[in-house]
Amino acid sequence: MSIEVNNESGYEVDEAEFAELSRYVLDAMRVHPQSELSLLFVDTTVMSELHVQWMDEPGPTDVLSFPMDELRPGRDGELSPPGTLGDIVLCPEVAEEQAKVAGHSTVEEMLLLTTHGILHLLGYDHAEPEEEKEMFALQRKLLLTFLATR
Repeated sequence: MSIEVNNESGYEVDEAEFAELSRYVLDAMRVHPQSELSLLFVDTTVMSELHVQWMDEPGPTDVLSFPMDELRPGRDGELSPPGTLGDIVLCPEVAEEQAKVAGHSTVEEMLLLTTHGILHLLGYDHAEPEEEKEMFALQRKLLLTFLATR
């Protein structure tokens, strides 16, 4: 599994921890081990620019996912085909504010957002209530099981 993590945010980020989480989630979702993923941490200025460019919405957001090969999770004991999953862009400054409201650490929020972004790259969405219920339950299960293994 090729997972590239780059931090251009100015925040201290344990890149190895985010690569480990990503690998855990991708393994759990039966994504082929020859697949590729990129994580990029950016500041609010860059995230605001991306948010306007790709979502036509002002201001920074917490996470954006940019799928490449439209891979889906493996099924029935089979892996997905290999490919490039895509890019996840995270903004630690926005995550920090959200973490304060949620009552947990910024790192926990960024781990949650990373899991959320990976699920988006795998085709999950939360536009409809039933989709949201499924995606958020899976995201919670994946993150809690990852944290329990540490």
